[in-house]
Amino acid sequence: MGADGFNSPVRSYAQIPSYGWAYDTQAIVATLFHPPRGAFQGPNTTAYQRFLPTGPIAFLPLSPTTSSLVWSTKPRLAAALIASEPPVLTSMINAAFRLPEVSMRYLNDLILEAHTAGTPMTYAQIKDEIFWRERSHAIDQHSAYASASINASAAEMVGVPPADSESLPPLVTSIQSGTIASFPLRFNHTESYIGEGHGSRTVLVGDAAHTVHPLAGQGLNMGLADVECLARCIHETILQGGDVGQLTFQLFVSHPFFSSLNSLPGSYTALLPYAKARYFENHKIMAAVDKLHKIYSSTYGPLVWARSVGLEVLNEFDSLKATIMMSAGAHDGGNRNTWTGAAGWSLVARGVENLAASSDAARMIAGVVGTALHRFSKVAVPSQDQDK
Repeated sequence: MGADGFNSPVRSYAQIPSYGWAYDTQAIVATLFHPPRGAFQGPNTTAYQRFLPTGPIAFLPLSPTTSSLVWSTKPRLAAALIASEPPVLTSMINAAFRLPEVSMRYLNDLILEAHTAGTPMTYAQIKDEIFWRERSHAIDQHSAYASASINASAAEMVGVPPADSESLPPLVTSIQSGTIASFPLRFNHTESYIGEGHGSRTVLVGDAAHTVHPLAGQGLNMGLADVECLARCIHETILQGGDVGQLTFQLFVSHPFFSSLNSLPGSYTALLPYAKARYFENHKIMAAVDKLHKIYSSTYGPLVWARSVGLEVLNEFDSLKATIMMSAGAHDGGNRNTWTGAAGWSLVARGVENLAASSDAARMIAGVVGTALHRFSKVAVPSQDQDK
């Protein structure tokens, strides 16, 4: 069984081909420290994600004072951010959740220029820049959207929090040493989850079989669903007296549990139900996430409006929202939830396809209307030269 990641040696041994492409995106990951939520706030159990034109940034809670970062951005900017001092990266993380997009573009350019010149920005410089941008946007220093004008670690945000504090993650105070890393993002799906010929007693699960953009946080859930389905397939095959062979487990970390598994169904026929059950389900999720990535990477005005309205509408339909949450979250992948998961991601896939189609139509209509208005203005409105 190949559960050995994207660059799977087991997949290569079994000669299972795959297809996909690399996104022009690099993910920055790190473990973040921050003050605990105050007495008037809820616990640190909410994940936050903001979609920027350069890619989404996600804040994932681990404990009351620790959270994980996944920041997807352009490769050059990722390299510049990682090369900066940790306090500079900390400031940029806080700003990325709070400042308007125009200011983030400005700060990104500053970081890139300093990195290219070989003189990375200092913490004092980036703090002054962020403070100036906050003032230019009239952000109240007592608002949760202020990051450079307050000391996040001072008194650990005691007292009554701002009214908008629950809309944003806690302010990051520092980054755990040695946790900052970066890796490229890809879309990759194997042509099959089981091998043929000399690799016919081989099965793939997790990233060895499929790699997806992390914006929806589905990579781990898909892998867990693979394992649950494969375990059920093995159990049913053994109960029915099916072909029992030897499976070799290749994992990043060895575990006594796997070394004790010395007889598992390994034939192509025994593994086929697993491949049939999981391939299409995973492909639907991967297609939906890929389309979401492309939609949220656009800064085209009508599309930005359409996706925002779409999310507002989705938020009002509790039953549809619950269906998507049940299929997207960690749950028992048994037969009783198969339809729910399929329905949830089918709805997501159809929604993003319709949104993409509507954006093309909106772009075409906007072009036609714009041309007509331009021609009308030439006829009905005199030029400035004529006025003079």
